[in-house]
This record gives sequence, C-alpha cells and structure tokens, in this order.
Amino acid sequence: MKNIHVSTTVNGDEVEFVCPPNETLLDALRDRVGLKGAKEGCGTGDCGACTVEMNGEIVCSCLILGAEAQDAEIKTVEGMSTGDALHALQQSFIDNAALQCGICTPGILVAAKTLLERNPDPSETEIRYWLAGNLCRCTGYDKIIKAVQVAAADMRGA
Repeated sequence: MKNIHVSTTVNGDEVEFVCPPNETLLDALRDRVGLKGAKEGCGTGDCGACTVEMNGEIVCSCLILGAEAQDAEIKTVEGMSTGDALHALQQSFIDNAALQCGICTPGILVAAKTLLERNPDPSETEIRYWLAGNLCRCTGYDKIIKAVQVAAADMRGA
C-alpha cells in the first residue's frame, strides 16, 4: 500500500501529513498531527468519543479515513480554547461537574459547540437529541445537559 499525502485545515491551521490509505482520521489526528483530544472508545462509531467537526458536520473520526481529510476543514477539542482562556463550554463542564473519566468529554464538547453555533438557545430536548451519538458511562447525562444549558446562557450573555 502506498502512503497518501494529505493537505487539510485543522483548527484553522494548514496541516499536512502522510498516512496509509487504511488509517482512520482519528489515528491520523492523534499519531500524525499530534492532537490527542479525540479518543477511541469503541472504534465502530457507536460511542462518539472520537467526535470531531469536519466541514461543518460532526463525525466519528474512527469511521473516516485520514485520506478523506484532503482539503477539509476539521475542528477538534484542542481548537476550542484560545490561549489560556477555556471555551465557555469547557468552563461550564468543569463548574457543573459534567465530566469524570474524560474519555467522552472531548467528543461531547465538540458536538455541543457545533450545536450552539447553529442554535445558541437550544431546548433540553434539542441538546439531548444533538448529543445522542455520545455515550457517557461515568457522569450521567443530567450534569452534561445542565453544563450545555449554562454555557449557552453565558455565551448569549443571559
């Protein structure tokens, strides 16, 4: 198998890497680009721990080939904070104890951020629907939903 050269944008930065044609985007991000935020939970797209945003859509990076990132715009959890300042969602997860082991947290944060960019005032039902592809076995969902609601209010200036 011949390796593939990929040019893409990750968190606003132009990135190039070389990967085998069968390597997942998750592995390329972690091993080639050095971004360790997205986690492999299941490897089958069922848990959402590897969620990233690709061309404006949330995807399970374990189901996407690294080569498919060619000319794409990818956003990961590492791109959420700016300098030393955490994103409002990240701070809300800390303040509302919406994380424990941390395996699911990066994927949930990316999915929630994408939701709030599209709908800055989602209902609880909308949040639950939007995060349905992300499984959490430690925290439970009530604290996660609350953290998203609090962050949404903070981001709206409410």
